[in-house]
Amino acid sequence: MGLLRKRNLDSIQKDGINANDLKRTLQWYDLIVLGVGVIVGTGIFVLTGIGAAKYAGPGMVLSFIFAGITCTFVALAYAELTSMLSVTGSVYTYTYAIFGEILAWIVGWALILEYSLAAAVVSAGWSGYVTLTLKEFGINVPVVFSTPLFSGGMMDLPGALIIAFITVLLVLGTKESVNVSRFLVAIKLLAVFVFLFLATPRINPANWDPFLPFGINGIFTGASFAFLSYLGFDMLSNAAEETINPQKNLPIGIIGSLIVVTILYVIVSAVMTGVVKYTELDTPAPVSLVLDKIGYHFGAALVGTAIIFGLTTVILVSLYAQSRLFLAMSRDGLIPKGLCKLHPRFKTPYKLTIGSAIIIIIAESLMPVSLVAELINIGTLFAFLLASAGIFALRINRPDLERPFKCPFPFIIMPLAVIFCAYLMYNLSSITWRFFLIWTIIGILIYLLYGYWNSRLHRAAKLGEIKHIVQRIRARENQ
Repeated sequence: MGLLRKRNLDSIQKDGINANDLKRTLQWYDLIVLGVGVIVGTGIFVLTGIGAAKYAGPGMVLSFIFAGITCTFVALAYAELTSMLSVTGSVYTYTYAIFGEILAWIVGWALILEYSLAAAVVSAGWSGYVTLTLKEFGINVPVVFSTPLFSGGMMDLPGALIIAFITVLLVLGTKESVNVSRFLVAIKLLAVFVFLFLATPRINPANWDPFLPFGINGIFTGASFAFLSYLGFDMLSNAAEETINPQKNLPIGIIGSLIVVTILYVIVSAVMTGVVKYTELDTPAPVSLVLDKIGYHFGAALVGTAIIFGLTTVILVSLYAQSRLFLAMSRDGLIPKGLCKLHPRFKTPYKLTIGSAIIIIIAESLMPVSLVAELINIGTLFAFLLASAGIFALRINRPDLERPFKCPFPFIIMPLAVIFCAYLMYNLSSITWRFFLIWTIIGILIYLLYGYWNSRLHRAAKLGEIKHIVQRIRARENQ
């Protein structure tokens, strides 16, 4: 039964108030900047072309809409959870309180997969745009130094360098990173609007025929693949302990950022597949490809440069979320506590941030983008499913809890969120399921060998047993 031991809700909230002295500096608009910064990027600039070419064709527009609806349901669950438990750790922490330690560890292990590989995918896209943009200026980066090992190269050096740069920025401080992020998000959105301005007049409706070349199933397979495009709102929950008035500002940041990007995804995917035939979009840099195809060579270089800056924010938030997740898990004793030590000057978990960056560089240098994207999606969908189920369970078991933000129609929306997430997981490829199963087994072994015995709750239980034995001995002596 120790596998099912749970954290007390009040003690979790107390951790968020007292532990580690993280600085509360973020307002709701900072959270929307972070959210838009991480969400607008992967979907528009990296995955739109691959998803259209391999899974849905022009029907990728419908894939984004279906994935967006699912994310809206899940976002409402996250908004309620973050308003109740304003602590770092995201759905890992919530699962610990609702379902118990073993499931919390499995979810945390899945989130490690999500955050690490999300940064790896985006850094690969960043590298792709760097390579294409430099090519427009007559500079050719050798393929061997711009391609992952399992895709025929030696390593993706540009991708590794940007991860290293972002790591330094995050070690220096959260607020400083957000200030840089504001500037980069503005450049990113400018790139999107420039692309739409240049490409929309060149739409050829014939490119939308056939609209569903992969059939109806292609829409849902495309939605499963495109789910990565919406990552970001869930990562914002990791900023709870650094947010001013998180009960109010976190729901605004989560839902607001999601609404903004859903509209952009639909418009950009429609324009992209209308200008260039979907079969030609199998590239990690589809925006530059489209502009290059219609003769805007300088425009492709200009937009590609802006996208390079914009994708930087996605890597930044992914690395940020990864380090804060590790912080929560080390706080609970499931990974070594020494890893969560804060920098004496900058008050950031520098060891975790640097360690996360090393893991991401290794993943980014080895695996192709499409496989990495699917692995992220299955881990994320699993976490989202449990978050939605958790809200449902708390509404039944703990109706007395204070809820500064309440999900509307929870007994309709939460079951739909669970069903949609499960269906999208079902549509992922068999090789993705095999990798996820292997990853989960490895995680369970680590937990059984280390986490179970070093868990904060396990130590507390053992200490309680010792105190009980001492009390019994003293009672006997007094007799």
